[in-house]
This record gives sequence, structure tokens and C-alpha cells, in this order.
Amino acid sequence: MRDAEQKTWSDVVDAARRTVADGLVVGTSGNVSARVGDDLVLVTPTGVPYHRLGPDDVVAVDLGTGRQVRGSLRPTSELPLHLAVYRGTDARALVHTHAPHATAVSTLVSELPPIHYMTADLGGPVRVADYALYGTPELADAVLHALRDRRTACLMRNHGMISLGESLEQAYDRGAQLEWMCRVWLAASSTGAAPVVLSPAELAAASAKLSGYGQRSPGRP
Repeated sequence: MRDAEQKTWSDVVDAARRTVADGLVVGTSGNVSARVGDDLVLVTPTGVPYHRLGPDDVVAVDLGTGRQVRGSLRPTSELPLHLAVYRGTDARALVHTHAPHATAVSTLVSELPPIHYMTADLGGPVRVADYALYGTPELADAVLHALRDRRTACLMRNHGMISLGESLEQAYDRGAQLEWMCRVWLAASSTGAAPVVLSPAELAAASAKLSGYGQRSPGRP
């Protein structure tokens, strides 16, 4: 296996294990993938506890054909979803979890109300994809529809959520942020009062400020 593939596989396994440690999945539910180059997708296998995965357990699929080209373990049952997202977006990594607060919210609304300014970092209120049976092309289509002009994250009705990124770290962070916002909205809603949410103008202002958030590169203002 090439060094780039080995490093990416290690990152995929680490991210998958983190979903369990952080309580975003139970058992072998959820799945993680990342692209290597233009044509290769490394993805977690189906039905295997993440702590058992090692360097020799890599599962790789050709993006164009969907054919498995590395490994003996079968890829996740959600492979059609992963491939559809990579074919339809510029994402380089995808994290799918059954996070409890996100799953609960997916049963209540058609999109998560903008309860916090970090909604702006996800491109706006996060939509809920229509329900479809897991592992089907119909689910992949529903998710792509929910990701239109967002391409960061979406909830999946009665199922969970997915989050995308240019890296596994970014995809994971977006998913964790979304789960936290779902938790906040559920907590506020549980009081019986209607939560105050942010207006489009307030989200736009937050988006502009977030664009300059963080450390600047050396030598830049």
C-alpha cells in the first residue's frame, strides 16, 4: 500500500474510533471515509468493531466504478451514499453518525433552526434529508438534495447525520458542532417556550466575521 493510502486509512480508523469514544455512534453503527487522489475512496467496513481494525484491514473502492480494489472486508452498507456524495460534491472526507441529539431533531423538523451563530459556519440552517432505507440509492439522492448549496452537513430523518469536509478533521468537527447545536435546540425547546433564533441578517454578519476567524499564516496581516 502506498504511504498516502496508509496515512489516510489510519486517519479513517482514528476518526471512526473517535465517533464511538465521543458517543456519536453505538457499536458498529455509522461509517467514515476519505478520498485519496481523484479515484480512490477508503471507507470503513461493515459490521466490524472499529477497535479491531488495523493497518492490514484497509477497504478501498474505485470512485468511478464502485468496485472494491483493496482489502477482503466488505465496505460499509452505506457505500452508495459515500460514493454519491463524492461524485456530487468537492468533499474529501465524510463522517456519518447516529448522534442521539441530531437523530432526535431529525424526527421533529425539516431543518435545524438557527439557534446559534455557528449555523453560519455550516452555510445556513441545516436541512433534514427525507427518510429512505439505509444503504439505498434513494437515501443517497435524498442526502444530495438536502446538501444542495450547503455541502457541509445534513440531518437524515429517523437516521442520523453526515458531515463533509476538505479533511477528516474538518468533517468530524462539523459533525460534532452540528450535534452540539441540536442538543442546544432540544434543551431550549424542552422549556415549553419558543427558542429565539437568528435572522438571516444576523447569520450573514456571523458568516462574514467567521471568515476571518483563527490564526493567520506567517507573514500575512
